Amino acid sequence: NSKHKDGVSAAISTLLRPVKGFVYSITYDNGKEFSGHEQVNKSINCKSYFAKAYHSWERGQNENANGLLRQYFPKTMSLVNVACNEVKIAVNKLNSRPRKCLGFKTPYQVFFERTGIDARQLGVVRL
Repeated sequence: NSKHKDGVSAAISTLLRPVKGFVYSITYDNGKEFSGHEQVNKSINCKSYFAKAYHSWERGQNENANGLLRQYFPKTMSLVNVACNEVKIAVNKLNSRPRKCLGFKTPYQVFFERTGIDARQLGVVRL
């Protein structure tokens, strides 16, 4: 709920801890809120990389996900009053949507195939 480095680092660590054995690296944006990346590295044993400023193509998946999220939360919309459940519904819908780049499988299906973990049961998206 915070854009401060400690809140962001804690949230990333908490969300990724159940799957940390599958996380080898994280590529961050250059925002101040990611200055606690070393805390995340230690917490889940991964490496950090930072994209160059104004090189959005270095974060292709992130930019694509942002575009998809904009269907539910337009850029002009204030996120202050968005309920956690609204975010979970949007995330669930997006991860249930088949993708051409995944051979028309859903992100949930591919994640399960590669890890044996049902991401919907991790508590992140549980509705």
